[in-house]
Amino acid sequence: QVQLAESGGGSVQAGGSLKLSCVASGYIFGVCEMGWYRQFPGRERVLFSTLSTDGTAWYSDSVKGRFTISVDRAKNTLYLEMNSLKTEDTAVYFCAAPTQRQGNGACYSLQEGGPNYWGQGAQVTVSS
Repeated sequence: QVQLAESGGGSVQAGGSLKLSCVASGYIFGVCEMGWYRQFPGRERVLFSTLSTDGTAWYSDSVKGRFTISVDRAKNTLYLEMNSLKTEDTAVYFCAAPTQRQGNGACYSLQEGGPNYWGQGAQVTVSS
């Protein structure tokens, strides 16, 4: 059974930094891409960063240059380093990994909405 567990959320002042971790159990890193979503109050989750199996990172314009996604396969952990945080980054942050199609085992796509495995979410609050 796949389980994803985020940690590292919290409160920080604007301009500060936080680093989120996502430990995966029952999931093999390197088979499918992984990524981070965030959910603003009253809104749906939005994908803002992915890390492909070849190490290619993608970021939405809203976080590009400020956030860095990385993985430590030995620790089965996905990271998100967040710098120069803004009040508009306040949200619940979720790590996600796509499930695989039955039969051929092909990975679903995070960009296409999964379906995904999800962590429980980590609150990040940025104050002015």
